Amino acid sequence: MITYLKRHWFSNLRGDVLAALVVALALIPEAIAFSIIAGVDPKVGLYASFCIAIITAFAGGRPGMISAATGAMALLMVTLVREHGLEYLLAATLLTGGLQIIFGLFKLGDLMRFVSRSVVTGFVNALAILIFIAQLPELTEHGSVQVYAMTAAGLAIIYLFPYLTKAIPSPLVCIVVLTSLALYFGFDIRTVADMGELPDSLPIFLWPDVPLTWNTLIIILPYALALAVVGILESLMTATIVDDLTDTSSDKNRECVGQGVANIGSGLIGGMAGCAMIGQSVINVKSGGRTRLSTLLAGIFLLILIVFLDAWVGLIPMAALVAIMIMVSIGTFSWGSVKDLRKNPKSSSVVMIATVLVTVFSHNLAYGVLVGVLFSALFFASKVGKILYIRSTLSADGRLREYQVVGQVFFTSAEQFVAAFDFKDAVEKVSIDLSRAHFWDITAISSLDKVVIKFRREGTQVELIGLNEASATLVDKFAVHNRPDAVEKLMGH
Repeated sequence: MITYLKRHWFSNLRGDVLAALVVALALIPEAIAFSIIAGVDPKVGLYASFCIAIITAFAGGRPGMISAATGAMALLMVTLVREHGLEYLLAATLLTGGLQIIFGLFKLGDLMRFVSRSVVTGFVNALAILIFIAQLPELTEHGSVQVYAMTAAGLAIIYLFPYLTKAIPSPLVCIVVLTSLALYFGFDIRTVADMGELPDSLPIFLWPDVPLTWNTLIIILPYALALAVVGILESLMTATIVDDLTDTSSDKNRECVGQGVANIGSGLIGGMAGCAMIGQSVINVKSGGRTRLSTLLAGIFLLILIVFLDAWVGLIPMAALVAIMIMVSIGTFSWGSVKDLRKNPKSSSVVMIATVLVTVFSHNLAYGVLVGVLFSALFFASKVGKILYIRSTLSADGRLREYQVVGQVFFTSAEQFVAAFDFKDAVEKVSIDLSRAHFWDITAISSLDKVVIKFRREGTQVELIGLNEASATLVDKFAVHNRPDAVEKLMGH
């Protein structure tokens, strides 16, 4: 127990404390902005962020990852809030948590192994672009010479201060210095207080005031399902990225359950559903956060800042936080992937670019990942389908031709398999050696039926040899070439 606590909680005290403070400060304007997007009071997003961060620190599967209210989730809530109000959103949040727990218990986190590196890279690049785009309104709609100067100064501090010392995270120095400058010179620029009113009390237990009827379930289920899927996708992808940044592993199924428990907790104190945040997670890691303590303290500091130090927090210029998020965007983007576009296989580059484009234009991470995974599967199936080699030898007396099949036979290679046989060959017997082949699906079995039946129509005897156990099982179950009405059944397929 002591070893566990030291390793996962107290092995990086100073780094975790300082990183958590930076994350908490950066969480405030984002949580307010996401609340506005969803159409709810700012405290709904702030309470959610505090609660989700604290619960995932204990229940999550990825130490050092930050989970809170997110823009991807907020976008899915807009219609529900507009048409049915906050109480139905809280009910949907509870149902979202329950669904995510079920996902974890059924080990759906293991599905991450089907997400290729190209999809992960595309996901990372898309998020970096979206993070940068999200900062543009502060620089365009509310921009001024002072805002540009402060943002540039913030970026200079973030990138140059580490050359002096790395004992204090440069983003924290950026916030302190720019806030001090804004107060000293009295700059007329937007601050955190201009984003929305911060709560002045602790959250309380709140059960959604909705009727417990089938009609309510019908209303919230589609939203809850969408929130659960997007939340898990973003959380698992972010966990994979943090795994790479820290060169450690995480428990994806535990993360699913942890996210579910956190969302139930959020709904019970009047918060919205959330998930892992790649931007804040990168800030945490780059600021020195590594263990579960950084996630826990980020939530605790957030609550202290918004409830007890709200007057001071409200003075932080948005330019300082914009500078930090631009740093996150630059640091998150995989610049090497651009250089590798020419070196990598075209299929990998297409998958990466498709993931980026769909995610950026739809602003929906789930769509981007789904398209990327589908493209990866199609390219993989096409590539593997081409790995099929069939050769034949004729006996000395010309009466027997033996075919040797090497490779994978399934829906993409089935036609190639059938086309490799010469059905007009005037031989008495054909032997098909399948010892180095594997049949994967009913399309492959159907192609084998076609070959056998076509040879028999020409009066040629057919012998199949060397089927492995898995392929033989499929043949026994689905093949029709040995049945009396083989032709009719084959045509029925």
